[in-house]
Amino acid sequence: MGHTIIRQRKDWSGFKLLVIALAMGTLLAGCSSTGSSGARVVDRNSAAPKRPTVTSGQYVVKPGDTLFSIAFRYGWDYKELAARNGIAPPYTIRPGQPIRFSSGSGGSTTVVTSGPSSSSRTTVTRRPVGASSSPATNRDKSATAPSVATAPVVTQVPAAERAVGGWTWPANGVLIGKFASNGSLNKGIDIAGDLGQPVFAASDGAVVYAGSGLRGYGELIIIKHNDTYVSAYGHNRRLVVREGQQVKAGQTIAEMGSTGTDRVKLHFEIRRQGKPVDPLQFLPRR
Repeated sequence: MGHTIIRQRKDWSGFKLLVIALAMGTLLAGCSSTGSSGARVVDRNSAAPKRPTVTSGQYVVKPGDTLFSIAFRYGWDYKELAARNGIAPPYTIRPGQPIRFSSGSGGSTTVVTSGPSSSSRTTVTRRPVGASSSPATNRDKSATAPSVATAPVVTQVPAAERAVGGWTWPANGVLIGKFASNGSLNKGIDIAGDLGQPVFAASDGAVVYAGSGLRGYGELIIIKHNDTYVSAYGHNRRLVVREGQQVKAGQTIAEMGSTGTDRVKLHFEIRRQGKPVDPLQFLPRR
């Protein structure tokens, strides 16, 4: 009996040492990632899965969704997604409505069932009428496909569009995260600040989304500036504008916060035709 207790204690001690070693390795790996200019590049992969543009299957609209938020979530330009689905301005959608990403129909359809908190997909195979089947093939064939980590498509901005004009910084504070094209890193920039400090519209436009329905962004605002550009402002504590409201550059639209993240900061993105671009190409130097 005494030998059994000693052996169990040794096994437990070895297990604890293994757990500590694994934890230390993870922490050291996380602390080794820095930006090229000394600014810390924030890996937001733990907060939200990074997806390239989804070009197959469909998404079923849920309450609170808008066409703009769906397009933003799956890497689409809202006008292209509307055209793909025959949705005319003002781009009204309703719960239960399928939003198709694929350009045609085939033998199987990938239904994107994920909401803001899930990245799973369900594959439904269509069987021709009259095809033979067995008890095994009559079972539910729904399966969860593993997510594939690939880099998002990053649009190169034409030189004429990179000229500063009409864009202002969305917040005052220290730049702590820079844009990176790698799919596991930032799709925008991160600005540190104080809880409750104002967040500003970076350019004139209309608020097309205001809510917390996109996982990893917390309380989020998306502003449509024109048919080419939208900007996004994440992790706010409180939103002070509503969907459909017109805003001007420099107007307060939210209060900085830490919703959906581990510290007080603003996550800011600019997207050109649905694809992320480096905001520092547009913002004035400071």
